[in-house]
Amino acid sequence: MEKIQFTIDGRMVTAEKGKTILEIALENGIDVPHLCYHPKVSKTGACRLCIVKINGQMVKTSCTEPAINGIDVVTEDEEIAELRKGILEFLLSEGDHNCLYCDANGDCELQSLCFKYNVEMPQSGYPKNYREKDDSSSLGLKIDGNKCILCGRCVKACGEIQLNRVWDFGGRGSHAHVVSDLWRHIGDSNCVLCGQCAQLCPTGAITLKPVLGKGLSWELKKETSICTYCGVGCKIDFYTNKEGKLVKAIGNDTGPNKGHLCVKGRFGFDFVQSDKRLKKPLIKRNGKFEEASWDEALDLVANKLKDIKSQYGPDSIMAFSSAKCTNEENYILQKFMRAVIGTNNVDHCARL
Repeated sequence: MEKIQFTIDGRMVTAEKGKTILEIALENGIDVPHLCYHPKVSKTGACRLCIVKINGQMVKTSCTEPAINGIDVVTEDEEIAELRKGILEFLLSEGDHNCLYCDANGDCELQSLCFKYNVEMPQSGYPKNYREKDDSSSLGLKIDGNKCILCGRCVKACGEIQLNRVWDFGGRGSHAHVVSDLWRHIGDSNCVLCGQCAQLCPTGAITLKPVLGKGLSWELKKETSICTYCGVGCKIDFYTNKEGKLVKAIGNDTGPNKGHLCVKGRFGFDFVQSDKRLKKPLIKRNGKFEEASWDEALDLVANKLKDIKSQYGPDSIMAFSSAKCTNEENYILQKFMRAVIGTNNVDHCARL
């Protein structure tokens, strides 16, 4: 790739030609405020917060402005800071952003920027077009259009990543807002509950319901693991609250899923803390299941398999493998069936 050189905040940087100023700044550890930009979706320059000054006079949105050789970029000075503060005040005036009672409190990019630029909540004139909150998604999403800043991240996440195209813009001018397909409630739409829109939303407009009321973002403990469902092996950041309850799943960008999750990975973790979950083997005695040790349970299964093989032959036994197991576990199972049981009757659940 052809390289270019230019200056950012008095620092000479080298980068690939074709990248935007914002991309290069972030790659070099230079923080430029932004809300509509996200590396997973296409660029729009909608929020205007990423404005920078080029060659001392031109003010441009850095997320859409390609970097060129020899330019001098200032990411923030007194004038830019004042402009950003005005933009944030405008965004607040168009919605209903109560940072004391917000579902995304502590995990809101808009809130963080308002604190950074000392932006106060407007005292009157908001919200201009009140939107009814949508709680129709029984499983996972809560929608509050009054906190939407029309950044378009959810629209692009749904259309460009998930390819489901549920979210879109509706209305015109000051009445513009984000709507689900055919203007239906999200629970009645074609949403597949991947949750990518909530993961990319920079405000509290779209939130994940399982975590609501279970803990603030700074109270949650993160542990990274692999999804327990299909064989893709998606990497997930699981969050537990102070009581040790699993309350949120966020796609990890370093896994094969590149941060994306399906409905199972996003919301299918409630079984972990279910009171119906079996934690010990059960053996039926006198018509009733009773807890047993693993040695006792495995001995029972081994003896039963021996009896069946002895009476009916090895081909009377088959094994059904699972995508929820590791490759190594599936290999052991087929090896066990062929080498120990003596049959090729091995199947797998992947095509179901």
